[in-house]
Amino acid sequence: MNRENRHIPFARLHNVRDLGGLRAADGRSVRWGLLYRADSLGKLRADDGADEAERADWARFRALGPRAVVDLRYDWEIDAKGRVPELPGLAYHHLSIEHRPYDQAALGPDVDPGPYLAERYLEVAHDGVKEIRGALDVIAASAADEAPVIFHCASGKDRTGLIAALVLALLDVPHDVITDDFTLTDQAAPRLLADWHTAHPEATEIWPGYGRAPAEVMTLFLAALAERYGSVRGYADELLGTDGEFVAGLRGALLEEGRG
Repeated sequence: MNRENRHIPFARLHNVRDLGGLRAADGRSVRWGLLYRADSLGKLRADDGADEAERADWARFRALGPRAVVDLRYDWEIDAKGRVPELPGLAYHHLSIEHRPYDQAALGPDVDPGPYLAERYLEVAHDGVKEIRGALDVIAASAADEAPVIFHCASGKDRTGLIAALVLALLDVPHDVITDDFTLTDQAAPRLLADWHTAHPEATEIWPGYGRAPAEVMTLFLAALAERYGSVRGYADELLGTDGEFVAGLRGALLEEGRG
């Protein structure tokens, strides 16, 4: 893994990264090797028909030592694209946090990604309260057991980015650091876009913002939560039902002294 750009290289996956090393306000850092974000793990293959690159991807995935996967996609996405292959000792949690689907690729060129996507994130933050809390519970329990967990959606940007932002904010990672992590998806955007074109060879036009992760999306989203609830922690306590004990446990399990 390149700790400068944080991405873990795979052949079929494009947006996998370890959230380790991100520094919280108290000087501690997120532990490496426990908390991963990704694009769709349905791209992984563990069957006899897998090609060399797919076999290498599966070996690399297993080497991360995951003990839990949180799949944030809709049922119909899983039906169409598949889920992570079964693996002994790997718990699979399907928690679809988005309740109002929208077609990003079909948006017009006049749609500004920052305000538009920030509004969609706010919708998810309010519509998906039950599933978001479920995802946080899985992450907290896995971290307490020192068991690596991977959460993902389709491209690893929007729904995945929202969960990453909430977890990091509860760890008291500064908003600018959270935003910097969010924007790293731009490094994966060309490959995500190429996958889309492969899946839609008949399409001639696509939203210019597709696959991109401009900082404004996350800054507007975090600012909106702070304006409505005083802070991200205020949102989590009021809507998700978190409390001091939960947050202290999360920080104790995921933060460590020193290493950045």
